[in-house]
Amino acid sequence: MTTTHSVSPLRVAAVRPEAKAADVTAQRVAELGSALDARLAAIAQRHTRAKFASSLAAEDMALTHAIFSRGLPIEVFTLNTGRLHAETVGMIETVAQRYGRRVIAFDPDAEAIKAYVDTFGLNAFYDSVALRQRCCAIRKVEPLNRALSDADAWLTGQRREQSVTRTELALEEFDAPRGMPKYNPLFDWDEGEVWAYLLAHQVPVNPLHARGYPSIGCEPCTRAIRPGEDSRAGRWWWESRDTKECGLHVSSAH
Repeated sequence: MTTTHSVSPLRVAAVRPEAKAADVTAQRVAELGSALDARLAAIAQRHTRAKFASSLAAEDMALTHAIFSRGLPIEVFTLNTGRLHAETVGMIETVAQRYGRRVIAFDPDAEAIKAYVDTFGLNAFYDSVALRQRCCAIRKVEPLNRALSDADAWLTGQRREQSVTRTELALEEFDAPRGMPKYNPLFDWDEGEVWAYLLAHQVPVNPLHARGYPSIGCEPCTRAIRPGEDSRAGRWWWESRDTKECGLHVSSAH
């Protein structure tokens, strides 16, 4: 039987983006922007079907802005898991209105979801890491594989600073299961630099960030963080820190 988790919103003070960006100078933002443009241009030149997997959160909006505002031939897509916050889904239209290009949404297989729910329960992911990973495999990994089936490279918004599972992140990796290069153009940025870039370019951001959500995933698996917690503490908060990946990135090799 599935255990019911009572998930109440944490009483946290919203962290203003301006506060995160306060120590980043305008010159530094310009340098970051130029370096990012160069990285993305090199990827676009090297690959004919590069795709960027966006969660529609802060880092990914920075990359979306850089790609769309410069007209780079990199497709931007998102995984519409069926359990996203309404605010996250709403960002798809926000992006279309701002940039005139759409983020393509890939949905999970409806029959696979039904089989999971019928067998284990709607929220069985709370019961064990294995059941949570199985849910992620259905709602995220399989749609990602489908989205990348005709790609020759994929990009992510991962950063080293985000969690203990990403401290060795590199700009370029090789994703063996999918047989293609994977790029992390923001791998060496810190959170303040991300927000300074967003503010400087007036990039639209997910409203959840202002409510204490630095990292945003599915609604039942994401909470606001407490002061002093790392940026991914609100993701699968009931699990150990070293299991907090959904299966999209754990197999990558440097």
